[in-house]
Amino acid sequence: MSAPGALLAQPPVQSGGKGLAAQLTLALICGGYAVGAAFGWGSEQVALIMGDFGLCAAGLLAAVSCYHYARTNDSRERPAWLLFAFSSLMGAGGNAVWGWYEVVLGRPVPEPSVADFAFLCFAPPAIVGLLVLAKRPVTRAGWVCLALDSWLIGGSLLTLSWSLALAHTAQTAQSGAPGSVPRAALSLAYPLLDIALVSMVLVLHFRRSAGNRSAVNTAIAALALTVLSDALFTSPLLRASYQSGQLLDAGWFAGSLLLAYAPWGARRFHHVPQGAGRPRGARPVSRPITGSLPALTPYLAAAVCTLGILYNVVDGRKVDRVVVFTGCTVVLALVVRQGIMLLDNIALTQELAQQENHFRSLVQGSSDVIMIAAPSGTLRYVSPAAAGVYGREAEELVGSQLSALIHPDDLGRVVHEVRRFLAAPPAEEPTTRIECRFKSGSGEWLNVESTVNRHHGGLILNSRDVTERVRLQAQLQHSAEHDPLTDLPNRALFTRRVRQALTGRRAGDHSTAVLFIDLDGFKAVNDTIGHQAGDELLVEAARRLQDSVRAGDTAARLGGDEFAALIQGDGSRDRSAREYQVHEIADRLRTTLSQPYRIAGSEVRVAASIGVAFADPGITPSDLMRNADLAMYRAKAGGKDRVELYAPQMQAEVVRKAELAGRLRSALHDGEFALLHQPVVSLATGEITAVAAQARWRSTQGILFTPAEFLRVAEHNEGPDGPVAPAGPAAGAGGRTAELGRWLLEEAVTQAAERHRAGHDIPVSVRMTAERLLDRAMPHGSLEALLTRHGLPSGALVLELAVSDPRVPFDDLERRLAALRRLGVRIALDGFGSGYAAISALRRLPVDVLKLDRGLVEGVVESTRLHKITAGLLRIANDLGMQSVADGVDLPEQVTALRAMGCSHGQGMAFSGPLDEYRLRRALGRSTFPVPGGAAQPALAGGSLGGSLAIRRGSHNETPVPPT
Repeated sequence: MSAPGALLAQPPVQSGGKGLAAQLTLALICGGYAVGAAFGWGSEQVALIMGDFGLCAAGLLAAVSCYHYARTNDSRERPAWLLFAFSSLMGAGGNAVWGWYEVVLGRPVPEPSVADFAFLCFAPPAIVGLLVLAKRPVTRAGWVCLALDSWLIGGSLLTLSWSLALAHTAQTAQSGAPGSVPRAALSLAYPLLDIALVSMVLVLHFRRSAGNRSAVNTAIAALALTVLSDALFTSPLLRASYQSGQLLDAGWFAGSLLLAYAPWGARRFHHVPQGAGRPRGARPVSRPITGSLPALTPYLAAAVCTLGILYNVVDGRKVDRVVVFTGCTVVLALVVRQGIMLLDNIALTQELAQQENHFRSLVQGSSDVIMIAAPSGTLRYVSPAAAGVYGREAEELVGSQLSALIHPDDLGRVVHEVRRFLAAPPAEEPTTRIECRFKSGSGEWLNVESTVNRHHGGLILNSRDVTERVRLQAQLQHSAEHDPLTDLPNRALFTRRVRQALTGRRAGDHSTAVLFIDLDGFKAVNDTIGHQAGDELLVEAARRLQDSVRAGDTAARLGGDEFAALIQGDGSRDRSAREYQVHEIADRLRTTLSQPYRIAGSEVRVAASIGVAFADPGITPSDLMRNADLAMYRAKAGGKDRVELYAPQMQAEVVRKAELAGRLRSALHDGEFALLHQPVVSLATGEITAVAAQARWRSTQGILFTPAEFLRVAEHNEGPDGPVAPAGPAAGAGGRTAELGRWLLEEAVTQAAERHRAGHDIPVSVRMTAERLLDRAMPHGSLEALLTRHGLPSGALVLELAVSDPRVPFDDLERRLAALRRLGVRIALDGFGSGYAAISALRRLPVDVLKLDRGLVEGVVESTRLHKITAGLLRIANDLGMQSVADGVDLPEQVTALRAMGCSHGQGMAFSGPLDEYRLRRALGRSTFPVPGGAAQPALAGGSLGGSLAIRRGSHNETPVPPT
């Protein structure tokens, strides 16, 4: 791995073009002033104007600039710039006074004057402003050291200045000459204030805050230039020959303009964040001399003080008391400062040792591995935890390359992340996190998560072993995408792979196919030999399916006994050849899955129905899977154990079923169903003994359809291939059948109760399947509550029970029927003689009435065999003491034949068709129908209830609405 610190460097921050232009303009103005002053400005009068009012204008400009900057910037530096503005204003006022005397009045400036007062007021605000800009000490010792450093520098400069010039000025003041004392005081005040200002400049240069450094440095340079010019002015050699407009004024002029430029010129530079200006992440350039100047300042000051004393001694002068006193105080300040520094260093050393012990304890006791990598990628430090985490001693890892320990497949990603991290600003992204595989001492690869920080151009890595977490995440991910029983991909993963096949590199390959597979007869396996055996069969079927598909294909379990397979396309453009190839693959899968299974020591057989759909252009994954599902249902409806290819008309059938289901839903909710009753007549007397409730749906054309007719159309296909199980929206027809059954039962009981209150004590029979009677969705006790609510007497309700499913639990059904019989509900076994295990139901269930299937009644006259079967069944009913009802008695010959066989009751068009409530009450008023001895006509045969009302089994004839 390449050196992390040299991966990416940040280009140096450049100032804008406007900032450079401003600097050049400032340099040209200052240079022009200096040239003019050097050559005397061409005349004495111009020199006086430029030397007085020119400096005044520059001072005013600096004052206005600093004041405006302070007003527009609300920060902790604001008071400093206000003080600088006041200081510049004082300097401008002094120069204005000089100009008034020299230019306007044309006479020398008196000593002392107002100008001297203004000049003396220049230094104190500037000193206080520098204090505001300085980094404030946080302890008392810091404040003491700041004061001592200021005195060390100021005292040393005072010693040197006193020895060179100030002593002579003081002696002149002592001579007693008129006016000598004020002049000497002024002469001493200027250098003393300059010394104080220089001291603050030097001290605060090393203590300035990290704020607007460019503006602060420029301001310090401006004040330093002004102080230097003041120092030259106060020297006896220059002061005696000084005149306004000379070259010395160029220093004051440049200092004022530089101070005016300081706050605004710094703004023209782009903000440089901490650490910028050098390659990001690179090792900072060390500057030992610059970094040592603050520590050397006291010694340099003492050296200057010593030079001042030596100058007097070497020159043969008597050592001045001021020099001695100042030197002693400087030495004393140095000793005190060194004592404070010594105590501070001792405290820092102890604190450092304590922190080092804490750090060592934390590092050595941490379960995470802490590593420090040099910019070259070499490990410089590894914590002892490496032995427990990596199985390698820390000493063994130190000096090795970090790249040699990272898995080759992860190395490129790690290097990319390190480069990106080092290129990011540290303030925005102080750390990053990297996961990779790390080589352990045993040679295996561990999953390691590392938190990475910058460290002197290199990296600090805080690493921990997350192998178990990664394994757990992989297991959870696998569990979320795979079936727990067969370990095949589940529906979610299969759908994602279908989407990838349709949108990936093979998006234009329309030879990709999806197979939906359903195991026919699997539910019977669960019901007969148990769910454990069913699970074993599913596992074996999944294994066969997985072994049968190609390596690039996907086999999945969608749920229950439904499987799927994604057959990747081969780029073939011949659709018919590809369909033939995929059909062969599907047929081979069907044969494989239909082979006998050895489960629990016995042989079990199931079949497989497979639907195939191809990826047509623009198809979505959900549509492709839906097409395969429809084809699979068509295969099941076509006889099962077969392969069916999807055709577009299958979707059209689904749409038609959905429309029919919507019509049925609207009919149920909008009250379009009507309840009719067909009389049940005694074959011996013609008396009406009961009425059978039947529901009809009233179409928009005023025609009534039977529910069986409508639901058969809604739930099944009328094509030549036979019925198709419901799919999609039509699949909810079973729920609507149950809703219709509830409506039928409640309406029949309600109308029967009204007839009983009107004096017609005729039982009503309602057909109900055994599955519906045992349905858990039907509230327990709802039938009992319905009878109680309407006050229907005992024996007034007959339930015609249809048992068509061999899996109905007879124990539960027997208990349910026994409870209903105790309430007076009579039980009729519907469809006797056809369907499932009628004899078994008759043997176990508490039945009162046997209702012969209409299929036996239709051919009882023509077929001798059917005549004997029907006669035998009727003898069973008579022997058991049960009533018998023949359903579908439509012809007089059937009445005669059934009565001769011993059938007690009949229901059919030979007597009456289904009647509405009005016509039913008319029939009940007559109470009997004529029983044909020969070719008899049924009662109420006229009008719309005549022979045109004949309803044949399985037909779709429409029954007109009876007149009211």
